[in-house]
Amino acid sequence: MRRSRRSLATTAPLSAATALALAAATITALGAAPAAAAEPDARQAAYAAAAQTWGVPQSVLLGVSYLESRWDTNGGAPSTDAGYGPMHLTDAATLAAAAAPRDTGGGDADGEDARGDDARAPRTVRPATAAPAGPALQTLQRAAELTGTAADVLRTDPAANIHGGAALLAAYQRAAGGPAGAGSDPAAWYGAVARYSGADTTGAAAAFADEVYATLRDGAARTTDDGHPLTLPAQPGLRPVTSWLDRLGLRPTAPRPDGLECPADLSCEWIPAPYEQTGPGAGDYGNHDLSERPQRQRIEYIVIHDTEASYATTLDLVQDPTYVSWHYTLRSADGHVAQHVRTKDVAWHAGNWYVNAKSVGLEHEGYAAQQGAWYTEAMYRASAKLVRYLALRLAIPLDRQHVLGHDNVPGTVPSTVRGMHWDPGPYWDWDHYFDLLHAPFVTLGTPRTGLVTIDPGYDGNRLPFTGCTGTPDTPCPPHGASTVLLRTAPSADAPLLTDPGLHPGGEPATMQIADHGARAAAGQTYAVAGRQGDWTAIWYLGQRGWFHNPPGQPAAKWSTGLVVTPKPGRASVPVYGRAYPEAAAYPPGVPVQAVTPLQYTFAAGQRYTLGGIVPGEYYRATTFAGTGPGDWTVIRGQTRYAQVQFGHRVMFVNLDDVQILPSFLPTPPEGS
Repeated sequence: MRRSRRSLATTAPLSAATALALAAATITALGAAPAAAAEPDARQAAYAAAAQTWGVPQSVLLGVSYLESRWDTNGGAPSTDAGYGPMHLTDAATLAAAAAPRDTGGGDADGEDARGDDARAPRTVRPATAAPAGPALQTLQRAAELTGTAADVLRTDPAANIHGGAALLAAYQRAAGGPAGAGSDPAAWYGAVARYSGADTTGAAAAFADEVYATLRDGAARTTDDGHPLTLPAQPGLRPVTSWLDRLGLRPTAPRPDGLECPADLSCEWIPAPYEQTGPGAGDYGNHDLSERPQRQRIEYIVIHDTEASYATTLDLVQDPTYVSWHYTLRSADGHVAQHVRTKDVAWHAGNWYVNAKSVGLEHEGYAAQQGAWYTEAMYRASAKLVRYLALRLAIPLDRQHVLGHDNVPGTVPSTVRGMHWDPGPYWDWDHYFDLLHAPFVTLGTPRTGLVTIDPGYDGNRLPFTGCTGTPDTPCPPHGASTVLLRTAPSADAPLLTDPGLHPGGEPATMQIADHGARAAAGQTYAVAGRQGDWTAIWYLGQRGWFHNPPGQPAAKWSTGLVVTPKPGRASVPVYGRAYPEAAAYPPGVPVQAVTPLQYTFAAGQRYTLGGIVPGEYYRATTFAGTGPGDWTVIRGQTRYAQVQFGHRVMFVNLDDVQILPSFLPTPPEGS
């Protein structure tokens, strides 16, 4: 029987208890098994009750919720796109009103100081602005109007949130004139699902809906972050009626321009970053450099960033010739992608010119900590599709040595280490992301093979970070994290390690969200430096770092591979933040780029995981249109470097200074 919208809109706010009661009544009315049978989980029952109450197929409700949040509640904390709860009801106005600092690392995004180009004028760095609060970002208020439930309840009560999302879907279906009812054909809900994305173009809305229906066909099952097992049965024969999209009145998607580098099943557009002269000097230009990669220079890395601003602000910034650049921006609500710089060209995004010249940069709408603690499933999936596509085209390995966070990019010289950015931060779920990349953290090793790959799980790994709201010592809301803490001894009471680049006075690292001086992240692989009871030590920034790794609940997987250690007879070897060629390789007129050791010690007996062997290279690009001496050329020498996982960031050592060994072999004794 179809319910009256008016009577539902005036009901009292729905609590979890109310949702359970509704579910029980529904099950009884449908002639379900007697009370003695196993009752459904409370959260599964809440989806069933909401679907029945609002006349939405339960599979559609579960599928939309999965793509928004993977059914997680995130403790009532907002997403990076101002969404709350398992249905990701958005409340951008409230979130924007909460003042909070952002990732304020001071590293120059193009690594300009490392380019030997002192004549370049400094660029204007504009502050990020608050996210706009349009209708697509204010679905929580609409859900409150439809259900009669207070906004704060919709934010924090999962059952109420699910009812709010179901009410929105039902309203979208009515507006499109589609069939209603919990028993209606899920295939006919394509238009409502597309509208739920909040996208304003047909292509973006369709991409979101297609991903939901792919989930419906495949099915899903997982336990939520608050302990509820949920199941979405597979419907392999389900084919949505996509013509319902035509009734939404969305803007048509512009035809893809030639040369757009994006998978066919992603919603993508071309919003170019400007390559323009900004002043009278040849070095006054922005906001990226031209090249011909990979023919001119191999691309080694994909760098994952978050925007620390809204999607609209981010697009505004990347189109400013006096600002910096990146190759792609991904929108949180629906995973829509904008490309700004061709992958053949060099964007200014990582704060390290060597890495910039050899990488592609992806910005994800969101914040490393403030104003949002989690990233949407829609964006994770779109990002994974894009990265798989790029990795295949550019022959980039899908591992944590080549798919880096901005927080894994090293400083160029000692003075820049402290100012490097730390996004996407510990709330980026690397484990889940690599599952979506079809490159899960599968290892082959034993406690005797010498390496560990960090993999603490995410949902249950809740670390006591502070400073998410701008006050250094204020605890962050509890939330899953992708990192483990490293201590000076095998004890929970031992101090954290010290990072001399972040704490030059030798103080221990802190639990402030931006201080990653004693953390190892999921997927990063380290050489084992010791074991004691439930604790494992790894070599990290020239020290032994201990993390809790009990056999019954391991935080890492035993692994095997190659390690780097100083050659016999070397007391220590220098560690670098870039891999430039030797002085003799530079042609006349091109200043030699210094290869300055960082402030870390790599001593004899220590071992670090090999991430690859790279040539010493310097891409010369310092003037507009490449008119300077040696511009638009790659200068190569004879020096080669080993990339190592030296701390939280990757770093480089001269291959002539070290030897490479299988991880399961002992390091030869000094002087052998």
